[in-house]
This record gives sequence, structure tokens and C-alpha cells, in this order.
Amino acid sequence: MSNAPETAHRRFQLVLIKPSHYDDDGYVIRWWRAMIPSNSLAAIYGIAKDCAERQVLGPDVAIDITVVDETNTRVNTKAILEQFRKHDNFGMIFLIGVQSNQYPRALDIARPFRKANLPVSMGGFHISGCLSMLDGTAIELDACRDMGISMFAGEAEGRLDMVLRDTVAGELKPLYNFMNDLPGIGGTPVPFLPKDNIQHTLGLSTSFDAGRGCPYQCSFCTIINVQGRKSRFRSADDVERLVRMNWAQGIHKFFITDDNFARNKDWEAIFDRLIELKERDGIPLGLMIQVDTLCHKIPNFIEKSKRAGVTRVFIGLENVNPDNLTAAKKNQNKITEYRKMLLAWKAQGIMTLAGYILGFPADTPESIRRDIKIIQEELPLDVIEFFVLTPLPGSEDHQVLWKKGIEMDPDLNIYDVEHVCTAHPKMTKQEWEGIYQEAWSLYYSKEHMKTLLRRAVATGISLSSLVKVLVSFATTVPLENVHPLQSGLLRLKHPSERRPGLKPVSPLLFWPGFVFETVVKHVKLAGVIGKLAISAYFIAKDPASKTYMDKALTPVADDDDEKLSLFTKTAGGTAAVSHVKKIAALTHGSSAA
Repeated sequence: MSNAPETAHRRFQLVLIKPSHYDDDGYVIRWWRAMIPSNSLAAIYGIAKDCAERQVLGPDVAIDITVVDETNTRVNTKAILEQFRKHDNFGMIFLIGVQSNQYPRALDIARPFRKANLPVSMGGFHISGCLSMLDGTAIELDACRDMGISMFAGEAEGRLDMVLRDTVAGELKPLYNFMNDLPGIGGTPVPFLPKDNIQHTLGLSTSFDAGRGCPYQCSFCTIINVQGRKSRFRSADDVERLVRMNWAQGIHKFFITDDNFARNKDWEAIFDRLIELKERDGIPLGLMIQVDTLCHKIPNFIEKSKRAGVTRVFIGLENVNPDNLTAAKKNQNKITEYRKMLLAWKAQGIMTLAGYILGFPADTPESIRRDIKIIQEELPLDVIEFFVLTPLPGSEDHQVLWKKGIEMDPDLNIYDVEHVCTAHPKMTKQEWEGIYQEAWSLYYSKEHMKTLLRRAVATGISLSSLVKVLVSFATTVPLENVHPLQSGLLRLKHPSERRPGLKPVSPLLFWPGFVFETVVKHVKLAGVIGKLAISAYFIAKDPASKTYMDKALTPVADDDDEKLSLFTKTAGGTAAVSHVKKIAALTHGSSAA
């Protein structure tokens, strides 16, 4: 993208790169079409585009913006270096949204650019989280200093102008730290990516954040320590603007990345505006949102979600054992509300996805297997995403272990919530890793996926959409050995992208092996797709499917606490029910008085 005023004599090259990370064999994880669009990249591009339009470097300087999301686009170092050479090395590289697991790869991307003496800046959760929760040198931040990479902590709204001007003046600072001065985001440039970049995602979808920050205290979370505990929001006008900008280039599917959209004080105004755009202006919106487990208590929230275009909702369920939720300081999750909440989404025909963390203190392989069976039988969930409890830099969990000097794995590349990084009180590392792998096959068994399809027909969820999601979540871990959220369509690899320090593989050996591996994977994938599609076809044709009922779909009853394993199989579940009854009795008694 170029914003070149007629008077421009120089062209500043701003290259925005969102790094991927390495798989267990040391190859960059990249796809022909990636599943998840990067909101960090969209947010920084929107800010950079605004800087270019305002000519923040002066009327004689144009800003050319190049966007590279490494999860779907190869970082062509030679081409980028040549691009800079043509413009007298006038510009900078910005590594965007770098998470801890992406930090080693980000350093490897930066190395040749720094060797060519190009200015490089890096921002994201790793740097911001480490500076927020640890000291200024912890967790390899000196690697940036040693390489001469400028570190950016905090958020770029209102600050990118300064970084660009400092770069042009040759005065790029070693550190820009705005962690104690997080900006408001209402009325600021909205997240946006050109269609050329969005077309590398599955389903032509993009993303935006309607709010940042969280008031809760979950010990495993980095958001509260990076985006702060004070929530900040975009307005309905902001959201309409970004929707219209995207619709102008034919994009109408959005992932709203807020960890809990229901917490946005203007959620109803935003939904009302989206409903207008959908029903009045004919924009065929398709939305995925993230919410907490109590959003069903907000009047009209779920009903308006449906009208606004929400087709999928991600819920931070995390666990069904209250003991584990308490240990993680996630007391806002009430298992006594899980079924009411999920059935409310089901009533609107909206697909439910839930995050589920394995490795809380009370977990054992046996208890995890028991809990997965309870979920399958008693909770009307469609899709579960399993995660390994990970002490992410920037979280309270990591800070506690770091301060106590408790051993954590030194390789940041595996801090991707699918690898074990520290010890567990009740499981060995092998047991923990084993139950994580097993959890996927337990939940996505052939029989349970047929049950999910029957529930979909009975509740009006799109069968074709559910089949697509089930295929991805049932096959990605066994076939690709990466989390489904890191997946996509057609895995791409290149021998030059192997992690430094690992033995190089000859192209003569690499390419035949890669082709064979790809063919075998896709034959297996085709088999799963075929079987699931056939099951879906016959289930859809069966008249009995429309009236299908099981324990999970059964309306909530007063005696659930006596009949359901969700409440009777754990001490925490029993205690949670007792607490609810006690509160109800006190409330009722107070009302009667």
C-alpha cells in the first residue's frame, strides 16, 4: 500500500511482519490459507495507514506499507532487502504482536535485517508482559538489546508517529515503554487489512477488537497485565466504519477478538448498529465473538447476537471442576450456570466453541478422562479447544514461578499452550503430554461427532459449517501435531526456514519427503471428511433428527444437582451447588421478610 503525495521525493518503507513459530521439527508453521487472521497486524496497519494519510513524515515523504503474516505468507528476506536497497535503506521493519512462542522466530527474522543495518522494532505480548511482570532483562530481552532491536511495550495508538519520526531522524530508541499509559481506543484508527492480505485466510475473514483490558484476576492470563484491568472500548461508530471499509472490498466476516465482548458497556449499541447494517443495508455479516460464561444473564444479549450476525461463539469455559477454577482465580465461572448458558446459545442456533485447560492442580489423567465424558454427555457444547496450562511470561503464574526460582523450560518456542513447560503436582511430564494428546481423540470420537451432528440438526445449526470445524479439530493434532488454532489449509514448508542450530536438510531429501508426507496426510484427511460428510447426510435426512433429545439438550431442571455428574462427581461441584442453594435460601428469606 502506498500513500504518496504529489510532492513526495522520498519513499519510507514500512514493513510490518507478524511472525509465526517453529514446529517440533524446527520448521516455520505456515499454510496456504491460515485459519486465524491477526488482529495485531490489522490494528498496526490501520494506525500506520492513518500516519501515511496524515503525512506524519512531512509532505515530501511517502510511506509505503508492506504487510506479511508469516502464518500464511513466506518472509522473503532477499526481496525485502532488495526493496530497501532501491530506496537507499530508508524505512524500518516492525515485528508485530510477538507472543512468547514467536519470540525466537522473531529474533531469527530480525537478524539479517539488523546485519544489513536496517532499523528494526519489535512489539507484542512477550515484551509487554515481561516488562509488566518481571524485571527489564528477564526472559531473553537482552537478545533484542544485543542485536540493536528497538523494543516497543504497550499500544501504538498515538505513538507510532513518534517511532517513525525517530527512525527517520536516526534516533530510534532502544525501548519505548507505554505500559503505564495505555491509550483510549475510541475514535482511533480502526483495525484494517487490504483484501490482498485477507485472502490468505480461510473463508475471507478478518478481525478487530471492540475493547481491550479485563477486570478479572485469572492467574494464567496475560491480557490483564498487558492490556490492563481497566476496560477500554471502541464505539458503535468505530465499528460501523471498519465494517464499511471492509465491505467496500468485499469482506463481511469478522472475528471480534475481545476476550469477553459482553463486558463492553456499549455492546447493545454496537449490536444495534450491526443489525442495521445487516438488515437495512444488506451487508451479510458473519461474526465470531468471545464471551464469558455468564453472558446469558444479560437481557437480550444472545438474541441480539443472532440478529447481528453471530454464527459462532467462543466461551472461556476453562474447566468443569470448581476446585480448578478457584486455583486459577477464575471464580467468575459458575458451573451451575454452564447448562443454562449453553442451552441459551443453542436456542438461537449458534455454534458454541469452548476453551478447556488441562493441567490445573487437581487434574490427573483419570479425572480429565472423567470430565471429558461428563462434558460429552451433559453439556450441549459443539467444539472444545484443549490447552495445556502454561506459565506464559506476562502472567501471574509465570511471575510466581520465576520469583521462586522454580524450573521452567528455557525454550520460549514451546510456550504455545500445547507443550508442557513446568512440573505438575500430580502428573509426570509424560502423563501430562499424553493426556493432552488423548483428550482430542476422546472428545472427537466417531460416535460423539455423530451426536454433535444430531444436536446440530435439532437446534438449527448449519451442518456444513459444523462439519468443517469438526474436521479441523478432529484431525489437526494427530495429522499435523499443532493446535487447531494454528492450523489452516495445506501446510507449507521450506528447507531454508528451519530453526537455526538444527541440522540442515538437503533439498534433494526435503522436497520428496515433504510431498510424500503431504499426500499421506491428505489421503487420511479425505477419509475423515468423507465419513463425516456421509454421516451428516444421513443424519440430516433422518426425520427423527429434528426431534433428537439427549441429556445435554434436556432443559435445565430443579433436580439437576442430584442427577448430573457435573455436580456430583467432584467435591467442588457439590460445594458449588450447596453455595448456590445457600444464597438462594438467604435471598428468598430476605425477600419474604
